[in-house]
Amino acid sequence: MAVEIITADYRNRQHAQSIAYLLNCYATDPMGGGEPLSEHVQQHLAEALADVPHAFSLIGYVDDQPAALANCFEVFSTFKCQPMINIHDLVVVKSSRGQGLGLKMLERIEQIAREKGCCKITLEVLAGNQVARNAYLKFGFAAYELDPKMGQALFMDKPLS
Repeated sequence: MAVEIITADYRNRQHAQSIAYLLNCYATDPMGGGEPLSEHVQQHLAEALADVPHAFSLIGYVDDQPAALANCFEVFSTFKCQPMINIHDLVVVKSSRGQGLGLKMLERIEQIAREKGCCKITLEVLAGNQVARNAYLKFGFAAYELDPKMGQALFMDKPLS
């Protein structure tokens, strides 16, 4: 099994197709909502990401086939006055799960974060995704809290039309 992890060039057609394919695999998985991405998203995601400052994506190829994706954004911690990386999407296709590819993706993200002088890496995970949660815990992630008496932070959103 030949594994290659690359930083995507959003303007590269092959990379753009791999990003759309892999994110659609995630979207159609129950952990991604179980619905395919719209045709518009699949066609325009990479070019839209190219216009987002501080966005980067890693693509993992196994035997030259797209097998993993991490869409990340460099953001800023006001409490630390340093940059940080948010992993917005992390997916490994079913056929490549259990082979350590997710760990390799996380290791590369950590390497990039350290090179950028980041204070931390953040991500969100569904409470019911025990396999991913265990992997993240094993890698060193923990639930976020400032004061144990106040409890863990909750991820919330407000969809806009």
